[in-house]
Amino acid sequence: MDVPLWFALLCVGVLGVKLIRPPWWLIVVLLLGGYLLADSLLAPVIDTAVK
Repeated sequence: MDVPLWFALLCVGVLGVKLIRPPWWLIVVLLLGGYLLADSLLAPVIDTAVK
């Protein structure tokens, strides 16, 4: 069975919010920070560090 990555991440995110119950502002900060880091000058450095 092939599951798309976006669907797997969505399921993990929904389960994490339901089980851990983080504050909504923290979720927004993490999503916005990740989006901004992906488009910054640090993106290649992060990419090589992850791989």
